[in-house]
This record gives sequence, structure tokens and C-alpha cells, in this order.
Amino acid sequence: MRLYIDSANVEEIAHLIEYYPIAGVTTNPSIIVQEQRPYLELFKEIREVIGGERELFIQVIGECAEEIVAEAKFISKQIQGNVVIKIPVTEEAIKATKILVSDGIAVLGTAIYTPFQALMAAKAGAKYVAPYVNRIDNLTGNGTKVVAEIAQLFSNYEVATEILAASFKNVQQIHDVCLAGAHTVTVAPQLISTFVSLPATVNDIAAFKKQWQQAYGKDKSTLINS
Repeated sequence: MRLYIDSANVEEIAHLIEYYPIAGVTTNPSIIVQEQRPYLELFKEIREVIGGERELFIQVIGECAEEIVAEAKFISKQIQGNVVIKIPVTEEAIKATKILVSDGIAVLGTAIYTPFQALMAAKAGAKYVAPYVNRIDNLTGNGTKVVAEIAQLFSNYEVATEILAASFKNVQQIHDVCLAGAHTVTVAPQLISTFVSLPATVNDIAAFKKQWQQAYGKDKSTLINS
């Protein structure tokens, strides 16, 4: 499983890159607008923070295939490094995906709610598909089941496209989609920070240190000065 940061906040991204095994950053128009900054400047700063090898996902806002293709090519010229273009999966998006892939531009089919949306995007050549797990749940669906069915379809038809699951409200959902067959996930910074921050672990660390200092002295707080 690869982990992506679902954010455009440069400070949060820089912190998570330092501490966690991060494969890249995903953005969307809503995330970009929240930062209240010129978008190209923001993308370039994110690229500087994450380096050229990590993937940076940028979503287009055009609706017809011609607009989508034009925006994708513009972004690909403006932003250096490993860029993936996000396109919400519609009929026009499928057409645009075929064109972009033929031109060597990587595509993620996003805003996916059904397994067949994912399959069509994959067959059109998308490198990734992004089912919206929590949003599916909110529509009285089952986001984890949708991920599992996409994984089954991809296996049945030997599709190389990867499932990049998105839209989570808790770690349990992330855990479930990983078991269901998601190849990778994109997660908001506040959720990533909870992956390893558990009170039980903190309590264990405190107990270990207390026992060590009782045996070797309170000034012996690490192995180095023991």
C-alpha cells in the first residue's frame, strides 16, 4: 500500500514528508481554494517540497473533452516532475482520458461511485481510479464493497490500473479498503497523524522509561548515556 497526502497545505505536507513514507500528494479544486493562493504558485511550491519523483495529482475543471485535454496539457507544461491529471469520470472524461494517455499524460479517474465507472476509466487507459469511500457510504452505499468489486473486476480482466481509494472519515475505513484490495490510499493530514499515535503506545513508552530509570538512575534516559 502506498500513502498519499490529500492536501494542498504546504506546511502540513512538509511535516508529513519528513515523518511518513509518502508517495505523493493529491489535490482537488476544493482543497486548492482553501489555501487562498494563486494555484500555479501553490502547485510549484508543493512540487519543491515533495521533490520531482513523488507524484503530484492535479484536477482539471473543464467538462467537455476538449477543455479537459487543453487544461491537462497546460498543467503538464507548467508543473515539472511526476504529474498525474485527475479527471472526474464522465463520458467526456473517458474520451479525454484516451487522448491524454495516447499523448503520454498519466490520468487518474476520480469522483468514482460505481465499479463500472472505474472499469471504463481503466479500460480507457487511466493509471489510477479513485473511489470516494465515505461519500459512497453517505449515499447509503458501501464504499468498501465498491472498492472490493473494483478490485475483483480488475483482477477478472487483468487490468493494470491501480485503485487509489479516497474520501475517508476514519482510520477504520482506510483499514477496510486496504483489505478489500485498494493498491493505495490518499488521506487527509489529520487522519495520517492518527495512524501511529495511540495512547497505549505512549503509556508503554512511559512505563519502559520509568522501569529503566528505576534500575539505572533517573539521569539515564537513553541507552547512549547509560
